[in-house]
Amino acid sequence: MAERKSSIHLLGNSAWNAAAFIVGVGLNLLILPFVVFRLGLTAFGVAGLVTACVAPALAFSSVLALSTTRELAQRLAPSERDEARRLFATAMMLAIGAGGLIVIVLSLAGAPLARLGFHLNGPPADDLGLAFVLAAAGWLCQCLSAVVLALFTARQNYRRIATISIAGTAISAASMLLLIPRWPQASTFLGCQALGFATNLVLAFGLSRRVIGEWLARPALHHGPLRNLFKLGSWQLVAQAGGVIAAQADRYLLGALLQPQFVGFYSIAQRLEEAVYIGVLKVGEVLFPFFSTLRGETDDRKVDLLFRSSWVLNVVAASAIGGLIPVAGPLLQLWTGAEVAAEAQRVLVVLSIAGMLGSTANVFGFFLLAQGWSRSYALIALLTAVFTLATSAIALPYFGWEAAGWSACVGWN
Repeated sequence: MAERKSSIHLLGNSAWNAAAFIVGVGLNLLILPFVVFRLGLTAFGVAGLVTACVAPALAFSSVLALSTTRELAQRLAPSERDEARRLFATAMMLAIGAGGLIVIVLSLAGAPLARLGFHLNGPPADDLGLAFVLAAAGWLCQCLSAVVLALFTARQNYRRIATISIAGTAISAASMLLLIPRWPQASTFLGCQALGFATNLVLAFGLSRRVIGEWLARPALHHGPLRNLFKLGSWQLVAQAGGVIAAQADRYLLGALLQPQFVGFYSIAQRLEEAVYIGVLKVGEVLFPFFSTLRGETDDRKVDLLFRSSWVLNVVAASAIGGLIPVAGPLLQLWTGAEVAAEAQRVLVVLSIAGMLGSTANVFGFFLLAQGWSRSYALIALLTAVFTLATSAIALPYFGWEAAGWSACVGWN
């Protein structure tokens, strides 16, 4: 009976995650052709390069969110509330302190380095400084809200997380419709995304204060929680940093070797594949807090749950992401037009294959992190990053735009 209730609870959480994803990706995919048409491929490519430059900061925010979720998931009893509050206070202080420093670095150094590394000059780069400021501000809102949402994630309360996510996506999409026609620049697009993240932050704080306000605490550093977060997060940070940089390798090299519009083509193909991939990831994401609560279970029970979960997620990934391959060309043409379809069709096929390969590793990654084996997870992620970067560095200079996406397949293999 307990096993059945646990399975039903996991399915319910996956359903809420899937619902939030479907609404979010639906709005994003609907708005993207409008954004590309209004901005132009060059400005959209510049926005993609700015996003790629800010992406390494996601390693910090992702690690902090995962570590906080795991620690809070193990301190849900009322008798452990004070310890959980100290943990939350420490995580929030890290988000504000370290996150603020990251934002300052990105805001001051991002634009000059991007102009130098990607040869960005002329009108497309006129608002590059503002673009970096808005992208960095959006990331900070995302980082802070992730810490607050860890309170809900630890309790596997995905209904409220889904509500917050949908609202933020809706605000972001609506602002793009209103603002991009008036100011068709990369900074406007990134500013609208930042507005969505800010909405998520406000709603997360408001809802958490109303529902679980007694578990909140003012930002402060406590040595015990800080040590616990660092112990779990140090290897995770290495893994996440390698993974994020590897995921952006093609964008970096395309920006350095070719014109920004090719980054735009790549971003469009990646956005479509990534939408389906993240949907699969969201379905399986509920496994992390679930695995974190299995400390008292036998090894046989853990292994059984691990392989059952892996099999289910592999079937979902093959069905969802694999479905893009035979319809890549017509789908791109219907979505964004013949020019984009002609350039991005092959990349979408390659990225879809890479997405299926990557989905097979997600369950094992969640399990390793939940059990505290972050060093093993980091080593796997670093090897993946090394092969991904090496393939991009070799293939793109020799084969050009057509080789985009090959590195992801090699890395996941």
